[in-house]
Amino acid sequence: MGTWSSRGLRGSTLEDMINMTNENYREKGLALIQKIPTPITPVKIDQATRHITLAYFEKQSTVDYIGSVQGIPVCFDAKECATDTFPMMNIHEHQVKFMEDFEKQGGISFIILFYSHKNEIYYIPFSHIKSFYDRSITGGRKSFQYQEIDKDYRLGKAPGALVHYLEGIQRDLDKRNLSE
Repeated sequence: MGTWSSRGLRGSTLEDMINMTNENYREKGLALIQKIPTPITPVKIDQATRHITLAYFEKQSTVDYIGSVQGIPVCFDAKECATDTFPMMNIHEHQVKFMEDFEKQGGISFIILFYSHKNEIYYIPFSHIKSFYDRSITGGRKSFQYQEIDKDYRLGKAPGALVHYLEGIQRDLDKRNLSE
């Protein structure tokens, strides 16, 4: 008989894992985070299956998730990357602007980035996103490399939290307090 080996997160998406984590955080009273649906207008519907086969976005979305962690407003986006290079075109200008405005209102913005080929998940603070974004629009590199991200923000798991991003938020807050 052969041995069983894990294939990482295959069969489960980052979003599913975040949704399960959010539910667990809510049940424990740690956070209340909601998935923000992207509004679409159906154009074609397969009458036999009742599935939408063609649609367009009604408006630009902001971020994937928004809510509160122990009274701190948070918003974040979930991204996946299959290589060591993450293209900045996957983070849109209106998303950067929304996260920037959110931070100006006292909130915390970030991205949860899953490197699928490495089976590693990172919390990317908004200050890092903004730096990569500014570089990309001022003639610099239009992506960031795995080597450029702060490995202190690698996210682990906790009981009931497949993407334990509360530890990323805590690190982010600690680093912000050190720089004040």
